[in-house]
Parts: sequence; structure tokens; C-alpha cells
Amino acid sequence: MEFIKGENRFYKEENGELLAEITYVPKDYIVEVDHVFVDPSLRGQGVAEKLVERVVEEMQKEGKKIVPVCPYVDTLFERKPEKYNHIHSK
Repeated sequence: MEFIKGENRFYKEENGELLAEITYVPKDYIVEVDHVFVDPSLRGQGVAEKLVERVVEEMQKEGKKIVPVCPYVDTLFERKPEKYNHIHSK
């Protein structure tokens, strides 16, 4: 699934309807990921984690760490430390 990069967010729209979104607040050397939304029609398909992976990819390019403010992202980082510890700012 391809996501559109917006200002401090990645998202997916279809026919003008928001289907998925992740937002973040940039700070000096970190970003706070504060919100993940996935439309009920897409839930259970791994879309939320794909959004997180897209932010991780972008922050790696920028040399920034992620502070997970969103409960979903915080839980994901805790569940998969082998995958996200390198980017997680604790």
C-alpha cells in the first residue's frame, strides 16, 4: 500500500475519503508519533504497522528517533523491540 506524504503525516485517501493516517510532531532530533487512524474497512490487514514502518523509514533518512506518544505505536515498539529499538527514543 502506498501512502501520501503530507506535512507531518502519511496518509491514504480514496475518493476524497481518509482511509489511513499517521501523524507526528517534529522536534530537534526526535519526532513524537501522536496519532494512528485506520478505517474499519482496512482493519486487520496490517495497515497501521505499515504506516509506522513508513514513518520509521522516513525518520531513519532524517537521522531522527521516534517517541511513541500514540498508545498503538508505544505498544508496537514494546512488542517488537528487535524491529524498532534502533529508532525508539525511550
